[in-house]
Amino acid sequence: MYQSISTSMKSKIFFQGIQDVLTLLIPVIPFGIIYGVLGLELGLEPWAVIASSFIIFGGASQLAFVQLFSVGTSPYIILGSVGAINSRHLLYGAVCSQYFNKLTNGWKILLSYLLTDQAFAVSLPYIKKNKNFRYHLLGSGFTLWFFWQISTVCGVLLGNIVPPELGLSFAIPITFLSLLVKELNKIDHVIVMMVSGLVSLLLFNFPLKIYIILSALIALSVAYFLIKNFKRFAK
Repeated sequence: MYQSISTSMKSKIFFQGIQDVLTLLIPVIPFGIIYGVLGLELGLEPWAVIASSFIIFGGASQLAFVQLFSVGTSPYIILGSVGAINSRHLLYGAVCSQYFNKLTNGWKILLSYLLTDQAFAVSLPYIKKNKNFRYHLLGSGFTLWFFWQISTVCGVLLGNIVPPELGLSFAIPITFLSLLVKELNKIDHVIVMMVSGLVSLLLFNFPLKIYIILSALIALSVAYFLIKNFKRFAK
């Protein structure tokens, strides 16, 4: 079990999580606005757009959801596509499971829900070094969740007011690229990025967007092989 800490220390760790994730919110906000606008354009009711942000809470999978739903795609295909896109979270869970195993079920459920790309990226280093990491992940995850919901609502309210010339779509790739920048100085991480990117292009037309999880698994396997057999890649 984790040691009891004071309320002030919990608050300090919580706000540290907020501070660490703030820079990654810059592309997230326009991304959320885009989703809100796109959801209405594709025929969803405002409440459905907002509810999907609350329930799915995953930008890329939400975009796939509204696009497939709008053209009358089978619910099974929609669920399969959303699940495949979000399958990267299985990798996040696998990494964090060794640290989560002593948490209560309530904490596990809450933190698993908040364990998004950005929260994982900024909180993992803290998780590895601190036993009371849950307050840091709560801070980073909740901050992202809050701004994602607000930006989605803003997109719904703005509707067609946002002109296409504004070019907000740039925020979608930047959201994910911003997570990779700080990892470019680690050769094993660069290997994973390059291999997963190449495999994603080769397998892009596979059904149910399974290329997302396959590219990650293949890239991790290649990196593991190189690190295991060539010491220079482990630096």
